[in-house]
Amino acid sequence: MNPDRNRTEELISSLKQQRDEIGLRMHLAGAEAKQELEQLDDKLAQLTSKFEPLKVAVGETSDDVWTSLTLVGEEIKRGFEKIRKSL
Repeated sequence: MNPDRNRTEELISSLKQQRDEIGLRMHLAGAEAKQELEQLDDKLAQLTSKFEPLKVAVGETSDDVWTSLTLVGEEIKRGFEKIRKSL
């Protein structure tokens, strides 16, 4: 299996877990943090919807696709870290 594919799959799983943990703490946060989490959640949903079909279709051949998906995931991760720091 492609190592980038594995990293992307692990990243998405970790991002979903982080999103859930932050969501539990959001009742203490301000409206700005809530809005930012909603935007990041939308990006995560888009990333997941793009990754799932590619996981099957692309296979081992397109490192650029996995790299692009990983970059989006890293952007979401940084956003979660920013929200977590503000809580």
